[in-house]
Amino acid sequence: MKGIIIKVCNSYCVNKNDREDLTQEIVYQLWRSGNSFNAQSKFSTWMYRVALNVAISFYRKKTRPGAVVPLNESHINIEDEINNADETEKRVVLLQRFINEMKELDRALTLLYFEEKSYSEIAEILGISETNVATKISRIKSGLKQKFSNYL
Repeated sequence: MKGIIIKVCNSYCVNKNDREDLTQEIVYQLWRSGNSFNAQSKFSTWMYRVALNVAISFYRKKTRPGAVVPLNESHINIEDEINNADETEKRVVLLQRFINEMKELDRALTLLYFEEKSYSEIAEILGISETNVATKISRIKSGLKQKFSNYL
């Protein structure tokens, strides 16, 4: 279950200190809302839901309008990474970059899709309909294909 927290934190925070803060906040909120766990659902589903809600709130606080987002080494060196990588590594670096540019909900959908969660489980975790999940994932895939074709 620790892996869920790590994946969510890595998806929403580039900075190590932010990841540590978010990890603490997720663990605290899981502990605090433990009595809200419904045994009819999978524990991992409930855990993803809490972790993603905390991460999205954390991300919104960090990137509120007018906030300055400092460039860090990963932003500055991304072009060097792309130029020095083999084709597979280039695609992975680009995919990470494109995911980081997504809105919070799309990023969460992508994370859960890559975790091979079913549409029904994704819908339950994010509190949206399965149809909405399918539509959004289809749009995300199309958008990523377009971005890759424009870049490569």
